[in-house]
Amino acid sequence: MWNHDSDEDGPTLARRCVVLVGVFVPLLGGIAAIALMWPLGGVGFLNLGLLLGGWLLTGLGVTVGLHRLFTHRSFDAPRWVQAIWLALGAAAAQGPPLEWCATHRRHHELSDQAGDPHSPHQHGAGWWGAIRGLMHAHFGWFFVHNVSPSTLQRYVPDLLQDPLLVRVSSLYPLWILLGLLLPALIGLLATGSWMGAWLGLLWGGLARICFVHHITWSINSICHTFGSQDFASDDQSRNNFICGAFGHGEGWHNNHHAFPYSARHGLQWWQFDLSWLVIQAMKCLGLAWSIRTPSAKAIEARRLVREPAPLASADTADTGARS
Repeated sequence: MWNHDSDEDGPTLARRCVVLVGVFVPLLGGIAAIALMWPLGGVGFLNLGLLLGGWLLTGLGVTVGLHRLFTHRSFDAPRWVQAIWLALGAAAAQGPPLEWCATHRRHHELSDQAGDPHSPHQHGAGWWGAIRGLMHAHFGWFFVHNVSPSTLQRYVPDLLQDPLLVRVSSLYPLWILLGLLLPALIGLLATGSWMGAWLGLLWGGLARICFVHHITWSINSICHTFGSQDFASDDQSRNNFICGAFGHGEGWHNNHHAFPYSARHGLQWWQFDLSWLVIQAMKCLGLAWSIRTPSAKAIEARRLVREPAPLASADTADTGARS
C-alpha cells in the first residue's frame, strides 16, 4: 500500500504526479492507437479483440470484484476466485483495490453531501457550476481526495483483516504492468513483429485502460446527473441506459443506491446487467453463494411515486439524508 498524508492534508505532490500519469497516459495511448488506424488501414480484428477482451475482463474485475464482491459483500466466493477478481480489478488501474473499496463505501455514506469524494454537486450554481461538478466527479477528485491509513481502517476493516486481499492489493503496480505486457506479448506472438507488440500495448493496454476509466468515471458523473430515478432517494443517483450497457450493469445507479447490498443492479428484465449474469453463472458453477438481492416486496415499497428530485444547488446540497 502507498503511504499517504491525512485526508485533510490532501494528496502529496508525488501522489498528484502519479495520478496525472495514470489519468492522461492511457488517454494519450488511446489517441495514438486511433491515429494509427489510418496509415495501417484500420484497427484489425486482433487489436479489436484485445481491446474488447481487456474491457470485459478488467471491467468485470471492477464491477463484479471491487464493487459487488468486496465493497458491498453482495455475495461470497472461494478464496482463489476472490484473488482473481481483485487482481483483475487492480489491472483496471483505478487505484489500489482496498483504497477503491474504501472510497466507494465513503461515497455511499455521504452520497451527494459534503464529504462525498466525487459528487458532481455542490460546485456552484448555474451552467459553470454544473460543468465544474461534472469534471470533478469524472476525474478531478483524484487530485484532491486522499485515502489515509486511518480512512482504510474506518471503511474497510474487514478487508484489512484478510491477508490474501491485502497482499493482492499491495501488488497493484504488478497487475497494471501485466495488463500492459500481456496484450503486447499476444500481439508479438500473433504477428511476429514489434509493430504487432506495439499495437497490442496500445489497444489492449493503454486504450483499454482509458476506455474502462471513462466508463467507470461516468458512473460518478453522468449517473448522478442525467437519467431517471425509479426509487425514492435523497441523493441524485440516476439510472442511465448507456452507462448500464457499457458499464456492465453499473449504470442502473439509482437502483444500486436504493439497494446497495444487492448483487443485481438491473432490477427490471429489460435492464441489461452483465455483471449479474456473470454472478449467476458463477453460482451455477459453485463459485458464488450467499447472493443478496432485494425481495419483490422491498422493491415495490421503495419504488418512486413522485417526480425525480431536482438537481442539488450550492445552497441546498448539504441537506437531506443519504441513501
